[in-house]
Amino acid sequence: MCNNSFPKEFLLLPFANTRELQLLHFGLFLGIYLAALLGNGLILTAVACDHRLHTPMYFLLLNLALLDLGSISTTVPKAMANSLWDTRAISYAGCATQVYFFVLFVAAEFSLLTIMAYDRYIAICQPLHYRTIMDSRVCAKMAAAAWSSGFLNALLHTANTFSLPFCKGNVLDQILCEIPQILKLSCADAYLRELGLDVVSDVLAFGCFVFLVLSYMQIFRAVLRIPSRQGRHKTFSTCLPHPAVVSLFLSTVTFAYLKPPSMSSSSLNLLLAVLYSVV
Repeated sequence: MCNNSFPKEFLLLPFANTRELQLLHFGLFLGIYLAALLGNGLILTAVACDHRLHTPMYFLLLNLALLDLGSISTTVPKAMANSLWDTRAISYAGCATQVYFFVLFVAAEFSLLTIMAYDRYIAICQPLHYRTIMDSRVCAKMAAAAWSSGFLNALLHTANTFSLPFCKGNVLDQILCEIPQILKLSCADAYLRELGLDVVSDVLAFGCFVFLVLSYMQIFRAVLRIPSRQGRHKTFSTCLPHPAVVSLFLSTVTFAYLKPPSMSSSSLNLLLAVLYSVV
């Protein structure tokens, strides 16, 4: 193992080289971050304070708001600080912490979105059995399972990544600490170990994706059978934002990790990271 196997810090991809553009990026990210805090904060307050919203759908929405706040708070404040202070550095411990919490929140959020699809499926396709199937105990267990899956995923991936020696510099071609970028700096053959973890995670994620697709196919078929136009519109307005969020997240993450090396560039990596980690 070489002497610099554990660097004191990593250098992230800068948003821009000119001070004016750095301040512009800081302002844009500050606006997005404040909007996320306000929007999710209002959701948390409304669900917690209004007893009429103490239902399974809004309980799951409350958990989603918590995960969204955690996810954006893991990445955006550091990116804003780097733009404001004209620096690229993130400490070794800070990078490991960012990887852990980002994987935790993203994995838990995908699991929770799957549970929310199941909740909507029961509510629309089996409304008479909804209160029996989706009681408070079942909802609590499902939410706990989503959070637990995030904790386990984050622990395994972070422990595997940061147990490796690094001897190929400390420059990451990304605005946040990402496992694929970190593995490029390793002197060890980390890909076999990481591949095993990725296979397990990908199989679970694919299972969730298939469940989401099948759930919404059944939901849309049920909605199209509603006789009144107003009823169809109301149900669609409740359900459509959910698959829209899933589609944006999955499409950008899939393209970011599976795109061919010939299409890889710093600008494209930055754009994709902003889409799936911030927007």
